[in-house]
Amino acid sequence: MSIVPPTPSQLRDVASQCGLSLTDEDIVSFRGLINESLDAYRYIEGVPDELPPVKYARTPGYQPRAEENLHNAWYRKARVEGAPSGKLKGKTVALKDNIMLAGVPMMNGSATLEGFVPDIDATIVTRMLDAGAEIAGKVHCECFCTSGGSHTGALGPVHNPHKMGYSAGGSSSGSAVVVALGEADMAIGGDQGGSIRMPSSFCGIYGMKPTWGLVPYTGIMPNELTLDHTGPMTATVADNALLLEVIAGDDGYDPRIKAPKVEQYTKALGQSVNGLRIGVLKEGFEQTGAEAGVNGVVREAAKRFKDLGASVETVSVPMHLKGAAIWTPIGTEGATQTMMFGDGFGTSRSDLFSLSLMDFHRGWRQKANFLSEQAKLFLLLGTYVNNTYGPRFYGKAVNVSRRLSAAYDRVLKDYDLLLLPTTPMKATQLPPHDVSRRDYITRATEMFTNTAPFNITHHPAMSLPCGMRDGLPVGLMLVGRHFDETTIYKAAHAFERIGDWKKM
Repeated sequence: MSIVPPTPSQLRDVASQCGLSLTDEDIVSFRGLINESLDAYRYIEGVPDELPPVKYARTPGYQPRAEENLHNAWYRKARVEGAPSGKLKGKTVALKDNIMLAGVPMMNGSATLEGFVPDIDATIVTRMLDAGAEIAGKVHCECFCTSGGSHTGALGPVHNPHKMGYSAGGSSSGSAVVVALGEADMAIGGDQGGSIRMPSSFCGIYGMKPTWGLVPYTGIMPNELTLDHTGPMTATVADNALLLEVIAGDDGYDPRIKAPKVEQYTKALGQSVNGLRIGVLKEGFEQTGAEAGVNGVVREAAKRFKDLGASVETVSVPMHLKGAAIWTPIGTEGATQTMMFGDGFGTSRSDLFSLSLMDFHRGWRQKANFLSEQAKLFLLLGTYVNNTYGPRFYGKAVNVSRRLSAAYDRVLKDYDLLLLPTTPMKATQLPPHDVSRRDYITRATEMFTNTAPFNITHHPAMSLPCGMRDGLPVGLMLVGRHFDETTIYKAAHAFERIGDWKKM
């Protein structure tokens, strides 16, 4: 696009926006100075962009018909073969549809982004292909990843793999479903408030939110820099550890990554948990809407760890009950400014910017009525607070989050892991088309109270299935010290080997 200086009228509008009063003489003077400054922009416009190469052949794939997509989990089926050998050879991987796969359409659950085709592969995509994986395609996620339910995507609700008409959880809804159904060996999810762990809980699979900054987010449409996590969603602990082993580590782009401690996570498999110290987080069972049946299943699972030789004791972090409240200004205002008004990326960080996404996504302003009701609420709330009060609440919430992180860390000095329900309830029914706005939004947000706190404190957390109630899975969450995913995998694998979780 060609950049031109502002007209006198445009400059007056900009001056008014900035609180400036300019005379006609000022307008003439500033227009000339601005035009000179635009020479730098014209240089940037004229030079080639700096993007990593796309290494593996692929086609745009196709949008599957209803008869081969009964749960509405798939957005595009597009086969991309990786290297002839590697750790993931023989494994198929599905990508959440906020992850860029060059040449394959991406809409991130929103009608406003429909038609966008990325021109780069996310770092983790390249790493998986280099390790021999086969990308099976893109799976549905919720509208701009702003829902913990599975009913807000532009192309319809995603159904639970265990019971049609019930939520699959969100926002990585399709990722959880295709793994639970065996339609892909592995999937990648994204997690800003629980979006890997909540659908894993509802669908009965293993979902790891790694420590913030362990896995590069490069080439994934961000929501909020300090909350963005991406990680593996799998049917087994072994596959989960293997996939994290492949995708973890600095890529030279992502500013979230700060000297991560990367380990061989598969070495944790098969280890004894004898002597492991597990703290059962009291407040995790006291959330609003907590179901007695879910709490009971998780407490019984905690006893099974004791049978394996672990020390299991109740611990208390009262501030955990305020974790979702601390998350709200960060998640709402951060996403509004970065993902929406920042055209998907925002500024003030060194990153790999996708100009094609930024240019396309900028058009949301003309199509905002097509956003989900939950995304509209985020947008309205975040814009109102910022317009009226500025970013002070965002800033204070970030400051207060350190107090919450320290509270968990104090307990984790004496315990290796925390244990609590992933979601206070099992999957709920999908809301009908004529549901009230309040109920629609409640179904999108009611389940994130236990997961969201660990997005703002950045601790690794994994959901593992631990039983069934009323034909639906129950998820247990293990939380570890920063960069200690290995201990989580050790405990999760020991629990998995007890027997079939569906019969517990």
